[in-house]
Amino acid sequence: MALAGRAMATFRLALIQLQVSSVKSDNLTRACGLVQEAARQGAKIVSLPECFNSPYGTNYFPEYAEKIPGESTQKLSEVAKECGIYLIGGSIPEEDAGKLYNTCAVFGPDGVLLVKHRKLHLFDIDVPGKITFQESKTLSPGDSFSTFDTPYCRVGLGICYDIRFAELAQVYAQRGCQLLVYPGAFNLTTGPAHWELLQRGRAVDNQVYVATASPARDDKASYVAWGHSTVVTPWGEVLARAGTEEAIVYADIDLKKVAEIRQQIPIFSQKRSDLYAVEAKKH
Repeated sequence: MALAGRAMATFRLALIQLQVSSVKSDNLTRACGLVQEAARQGAKIVSLPECFNSPYGTNYFPEYAEKIPGESTQKLSEVAKECGIYLIGGSIPEEDAGKLYNTCAVFGPDGVLLVKHRKLHLFDIDVPGKITFQESKTLSPGDSFSTFDTPYCRVGLGICYDIRFAELAQVYAQRGCQLLVYPGAFNLTTGPAHWELLQRGRAVDNQVYVATASPARDDKASYVAWGHSTVVTPWGEVLARAGTEEAIVYADIDLKKVAEIRQQIPIFSQKRSDLYAVEAKKH
């Protein structure tokens, strides 16, 4: 598999903004159908949203949790191989050794599992009068960085709340990632305030493409997702964006822009490493 240094310059990315229901089998069937449609439209890397196979909520995680490999990831493996694409499997509730994780499984064009990202930062927040949520009631955090190589570029993974932590994106940039993908489900409080802002910030800070895949909005759900799956350029421009309905977002990623912007504004060579550093504690 080619690494970033020998990469092809352009490729099509697709984000699946899936309408998630309470019926897992329906979610899997529709997700795979939309992945197939994205591949027919030329997408080479496709991402599903956070919690694509189940409703989002601490009460749902134990009920819908699976081992990996399991029913949902087997379907993802099959459709990735059938379509010959790189498939970022959004996330599912994963059960392993009695613990639950919010986990993204990525599959290559041969259907092989490339990497498994467990959400590092758990969504425990309290905005009085608006939203209180505690993922840590049921979930455990992951403890590893997650990147994978394609013939186009190296990709770094985070899940939703992970995007708020700038250090994670910086570590990925240091490791040669040119595209960061965050399946996520911001809500009607944090979405309008911070969803696009955080994506543009991570993109500009690290001179990388940033993509976020959200579930479609369901106003009747106990947790209402913001939607607006988005792709942002290394210059901080919104390249493509969905609304709130189920949709596929396409963006043609031009990696020459990464090199051009890094040459024009050479922040990496200008960092004051004599004064500060962001470094990974684990590899």
